[in-house]
Amino acid sequence: MSRLRAVAAVLTLGVPFAATAADITRVASSFEDDDPFGLFIDAGVEYAQRNSRIVREVSAASSDGSTTPQLRDALTYGQYETRLNLDLAVGISRDVEFSFGLPLVLLQNDYWNSPAPEQGPRASVPEVSGRTRAYRWGLGNARFGLGWAIFNQRKDDTKPTWVARLNYEAPTAPAFDPSFITEATDRTTIGDRVHKYTLSTALSRKIGLAEPYFKVAYTIPVRGPFAYSNCDNSDVGMGTPANCGVNGWTRGETGIQAPHVVSVLMGSEFQVGDRSARMLKLDARVVSNFVSAGRYYNELSGALGKLLYSSEYLQLGGQLGATFQLNEYISFRGTAAFLYNTDHALTAESTGRDTNEDGKADFQDVADKPGDRNPNFNPAWDQPGGRFYAVGSRDLRFTATANFSF
Repeated sequence: MSRLRAVAAVLTLGVPFAATAADITRVASSFEDDDPFGLFIDAGVEYAQRNSRIVREVSAASSDGSTTPQLRDALTYGQYETRLNLDLAVGISRDVEFSFGLPLVLLQNDYWNSPAPEQGPRASVPEVSGRTRAYRWGLGNARFGLGWAIFNQRKDDTKPTWVARLNYEAPTAPAFDPSFITEATDRTTIGDRVHKYTLSTALSRKIGLAEPYFKVAYTIPVRGPFAYSNCDNSDVGMGTPANCGVNGWTRGETGIQAPHVVSVLMGSEFQVGDRSARMLKLDARVVSNFVSAGRYYNELSGALGKLLYSSEYLQLGGQLGATFQLNEYISFRGTAAFLYNTDHALTAESTGRDTNEDGKADFQDVADKPGDRNPNFNPAWDQPGGRFYAVGSRDLRFTATANFSF
């Protein structure tokens, strides 16, 4: 069918449905006998929010006169983000696609508030420029990818659809500065200047009206040029700013250290009705992510004005979705996702280097070897007994996407 006839078919809604893979194993394919060119265009809006309680370690007197550490509420935290996503995938060979994506973050707002009085005694919070709000926006990082359908059930129904992908997120967005005091009318950018490489593989198999699937992915971050270092503004929250740039504390050592992420998800799509009319597919999945320790913009960074070292944590939850296939060329998809984040430290900088790789700094006494102390380490909140933690953290995400297939 010519491109002109395809467009006419879209407008008249008069086309039959072709066999398709689950959304998670969809790959654009070209040079097929019945379709010489494959192209997907996805345009959508995404809304996400994270809500957490921020607590702090404090020492409390016990009945026997000793002191024991306790966690007391310090702040409530909320982040709200709205973005537009544009993604394109084009078949460059049979069952091989090249993809490109670019997000536009319309707003990313952070809010910190004092907990309600009825929640009991509260922990003190360091005052850093009196920050209770942070505002960011701008173009996000461009995404590039290659996908290969090793097996394709549509072509060989004795095998599942099996897809391998390599995705690359380039640090194209301008670097943000967490020390910059923002206003709703004077926002900072959102770029982290980190290369991110994601290796993933996914399997799906259509069984009657159901198509179960499984996917595993691993994201490897690599610090890029012009990434922010806390030493770029050493007057904000640094414990030993004099060590910036000396004794081996380079910008790479003191700057962003984005986390590694391992993701596993499984679920199934369910077709509602037959293909003789407009089709509806429902999607249900469970999701788990492991987020490694690292120094990056976390739930307290905007309030303290610097990148903070977070401990590792797990994300556990699920997603529900629905896809309405208007015809062979146009579909609409909506999703709602919920993730619970396990408790994790937000201020966990080590006192110094771990050259023997035993999981601890080479020295523990902050008064020992001051020239070797990590410039990022601030005893006001990184010292055990005074650290901040995110507890009861949860993420919500909603998306609405229009897909055009040619």
